[in-house]
Amino acid sequence: MGIRDRIATGLKEAMKSQDKPRLATLRLINAAIKDKDIALRGDGNAAGVSDDDVLGILGKMIKQRQESARAYEEGGRLDLAEGERHEVTVIEQFLPQKLSEDEVAAAVDKAIRAVDAGSIRDMGKVMGALKAEYMGRMDFGAVGPMVKDRLG
Repeated sequence: MGIRDRIATGLKEAMKSQDKPRLATLRLINAAIKDKDIALRGDGNAAGVSDDDVLGILGKMIKQRQESARAYEEGGRLDLAEGERHEVTVIEQFLPQKLSEDEVAAAVDKAIRAVDAGSIRDMGKVMGALKAEYMGRMDFGAVGPMVKDRLG
């Protein structure tokens, strides 16, 4: 079952159980996917959004909510921060299992060998290879410095 199908199933279940916070989050996910679909159709891509695109959308949504939660905490609005964290947990349910630190290190080494990276100039190639294979399964913000250390 694809990610979009899992989201649609989750949406139906949330409607049936009348879980309003979960339902609202799933509707936001659907809206973001449909926006991307429309944008791709405008660019001449009739196929629409792929699973990798959906993983990218979900990752971006998580990052936005984590930043919002931090901002709300700094502003003393713990109730709003908690709402953002709840949305993150709902979104994370549709992402693949995260890689462990050892698996991330092995994936970075493998990507460096695969693109034959020899210097920091090849960092973009390495990150591109990692994103192509591990989208949604690792935190690329944390992986960037690891790649930089290995290439530098």
